[in-house]
Amino acid sequence: MTRHSRERGNPGCKIGVRVEISAAQRAAFISTLTPILFVLAACGKTEPPPPQAPGTVTVLIAHAGPLTGSIAHQGKDDENGVALALEQANAKKPVIGGKPVVFKLLSEDDQGDPKLGTLVAQKFVDAKVAAVIGHLNSGVTIPASEIYAKAGIPVISGSATNPDLTERKLNGVFRTVGRDDQQGPAIAAYISGELKAKTVAIVDDKTSYGEGLATEVEKSLRKSGVTLVGRERTTDKETDFKAILTRMKSRNPDVVFHGGMDATGGLMLKQARELGMKSVFAFGDGACTEEMAMLAGPAGEGLACSQAGLPAEAASKEFLEAFTKKYGPTKLYAPFFYDATNVVLEAMKKADSVDPARFVPEMYKVSLSGATGKLEFDAKGDRKDAEMTIFRMQGGKIVPVAVVKAGVSTPFTR
Repeated sequence: MTRHSRERGNPGCKIGVRVEISAAQRAAFISTLTPILFVLAACGKTEPPPPQAPGTVTVLIAHAGPLTGSIAHQGKDDENGVALALEQANAKKPVIGGKPVVFKLLSEDDQGDPKLGTLVAQKFVDAKVAAVIGHLNSGVTIPASEIYAKAGIPVISGSATNPDLTERKLNGVFRTVGRDDQQGPAIAAYISGELKAKTVAIVDDKTSYGEGLATEVEKSLRKSGVTLVGRERTTDKETDFKAILTRMKSRNPDVVFHGGMDATGGLMLKQARELGMKSVFAFGDGACTEEMAMLAGPAGEGLACSQAGLPAEAASKEFLEAFTKKYGPTKLYAPFFYDATNVVLEAMKKADSVDPARFVPEMYKVSLSGATGKLEFDAKGDRKDAEMTIFRMQGGKIVPVAVVKAGVSTPFTR
């Protein structure tokens, strides 16, 4: 007798069958096995890939950002913005260069770490992605962009605000948000004007983003005649700020400005109130999120912060409806990552090519009505006419109160 074994299963439906049969019984065995295999197939959870037209070209579009760690909520939000843009593009069954095209998202976790970010960048280069949408942090985007530029792959961030990103004359480096040398003066003007601060203390997290923004705020405050009573430094991994807060408290500043992300900003503000500090706290875009209410608790009430672009609630109705239906409310910069993706897709369409050498020049010429308004770029890859928005924490919610464009502040209205 010959032994034949037939076993099949999966983690969601573990079924095994072992039968001993003779050659004469094989026909009967097959008849018996067929319904068992049918049941097994029905238990599987993996859907087959959708059918593609013959000759379809798969184009890899990459996203990178912190998908784990303390600011993973922001990285995942950005990833969702990219995914939505690609899903909508694929639904239109695009044809580029005479061939049907399907866009596939390749997303990697850079953990907000510059060293890991460069490893992710090289992985994307090796995978021959057509474009990179990211990274979130300036300190990661800047070194990663060196790798992309060398490989001839464009990178467009929806959140990296440090001026150095686009000041190095690298080809194919873009952003859909404003710069810190625009955001810094905007929040500084609010601090000296609306908050009427006479004395300010500044603290940054030593990252390219946090330090860069804090420096721009400091320069603008000095020009306006505000007295700086101290500049402190921490890290983006710190959780105990009581030492530097105690030093700042002794100087009794009207306002404390923190250059960093919400994960550190929220804890810092909470600890400041526990120490009895009465200063108003102000932040940049990295800490201008709804998570601040959770991290700081009641201490967050009254904080001021800026974003390097229009607020998410000012995004197009079409985007907000589609995004919210699929992912829930946006966190911060998903609309800008969505627009960044569509800038790449529009350039491919104009060039009638998915080859970066051919479509990158079209990115500089793009004029697109996006979720965040009109998108056009200058020769550096910076967004033209970028707005800045000032927010306050009111009733546990980050509420836009003013929009700053070309140095002019106007009250925010929907």
